[in-house]
Amino acid sequence: MKIAVVGTGYVGLVTGTCLSETGNDVICVDINDAKVKKMQNGEVPIYEPGLDLLFHRNIEQGRLTFTTNLADAVKDAQIIFMALPTPPGGDGAADLSYILGAAKDISKLITEYKIIVNKSTVPVGTADKVRAVFAANTSIEVDVVSNPEFLREGVAVEDFMKPDRVVLGTTSERAKKLMTELYGPYVRQGNPILFMDERSSELTKYAANSFLATKITFMNEIANLCELVGADVDAVRKGIGSDDRIGKRFLFPGIGYGGSCFPKDVQALVMAADENTYDFQILKSVMEVNERQKTIIVDKVLKYYKNDIQGKHFALWGLAFKPETDDIREAPALYIIDALVKNGATVTVFDPEGMENVKGVIGDKVKYAQNQYEALEGADALLIATEWSVFRNPDFDKIENILKNKVIFDGRNLYDLQKMIDLGYYYNSIGRKLID
Repeated sequence: MKIAVVGTGYVGLVTGTCLSETGNDVICVDINDAKVKKMQNGEVPIYEPGLDLLFHRNIEQGRLTFTTNLADAVKDAQIIFMALPTPPGGDGAADLSYILGAAKDISKLITEYKIIVNKSTVPVGTADKVRAVFAANTSIEVDVVSNPEFLREGVAVEDFMKPDRVVLGTTSERAKKLMTELYGPYVRQGNPILFMDERSSELTKYAANSFLATKITFMNEIANLCELVGADVDAVRKGIGSDDRIGKRFLFPGIGYGGSCFPKDVQALVMAADENTYDFQILKSVMEVNERQKTIIVDKVLKYYKNDIQGKHFALWGLAFKPETDDIREAPALYIIDALVKNGATVTVFDPEGMENVKGVIGDKVKYAQNQYEALEGADALLIATEWSVFRNPDFDKIENILKNKVIFDGRNLYDLQKMIDLGYYYNSIGRKLID
C-alpha cells in the first residue's frame, strides 16, 4: 500500500518506519525542514531501541522517504495517518489545532477517496470534527478512522510490530477492509484487531493510559504507607501482583510517572469529564498524588539534612522519565533538580541519552558529567531518578572512593537492602526499610 504519515514525532516516525518494514511505500511529511533533511541523510532524530535498523533498511530499499511537501505526500496515498501533537492547552484540554489544521490542508489537496487515520491521542468526538473539516472543504469522499497508538517508549518498535491489539474506530466497511489488510501482517499470531465506533476508540486510549497511571499511583501510595507502618513494599507488591486479576506490571513504586502520554492523557480525560459535568474524582486524586510523588525524594533529602541543604552538592543519576528513551517530558528528575536548586543546593547529572534534551530546557542550571562516576565527584550524596540498566550494578567501591559520604537516595529501588547494609551505606529508597 501507499501510505502518508503527517508528523514525524515519536509516534509518527515509529509508525511510518514500521509500516514500511512490511512492504508498504511510506512517505513521512513534516514542516520542520532541518529535521526532514537530517532524516533524508539517514539521521534518526529520536532515541528508540531498534528503530535505527528498520529506519536505515527501509530508506536504503526505497520504501521510506521524507518530505516537507504535503501535496507530494498525500497525492498517491491510499491511507493518510495524522500523527500530530495534541498538547494540553491552558485549561488542560487537548489542543486540536494541529490536527484540524492538517485536516483542512489535506482536504484541499485530495482528488480521490482517502482513509484519514487519527493516530494522535485525541479527545472523544475528534473524528467527527475532522470529518466536518473535510465536508466543509471538499466533495471527495473520505473515511475518518480512529486508530490510537499503544507504544511504550523504549520498546515501541516491538509494540508496533507485535501489538497486543489493534484498535480501529470506524463504521465504514470499505475502511475496515483496507485497515485489516494493512494491519494483517502485525497480528499473524492471533492478537485481535478490534473494530468499534470512533468515539469508543478515542476513549479507549485515554481510559487505558489513565488506568495504568492510576495503578502506578496506587502503588506509590502503598509504598508511602509502607514506610509509615514498617512494611516492605517489595513484599506487598509480590503479594498483590500474584493475583491475576491485578497482575504484576505497573506495580513498581517510585517517584511518579512522567513522559508525553500519562500526564496529559489523565488531564485531558478529567477535562472531558468536567465538560460533561462529571466529577472524575479518582483521576483528580491520581494527578494530585503524582505531583507530590515527583519530589518525594527531595523530602527525604531535606529530612536527612534537617531542612538545610544550602551549599550541599548532589549527584543525580537519570534524567529521562524512563529508561531506554531520551524523552524528558514531565520527567521527575526535572522537578527534583528544581527543588534542590531552590533550596540552595547544586547538582551534577548524568543520563545515558537524555542530557542534550535537558540542556535545551534548563541550560547551565546543573553540571553535566561524561559518565555516572564523574557525576559523583564532590557530591555529598547520590540521588537516582531513572532505572537505567547501567545504574543497576555499579562499582560500589568506586562510588565509596568518589562520593564524599556513603549516602544514597534511590527513587527507583534499584539495590538489594541487605547488600546496602553489608556495604555500610545510608540508603533511603521508596516504601522499604530505611538503612542508616
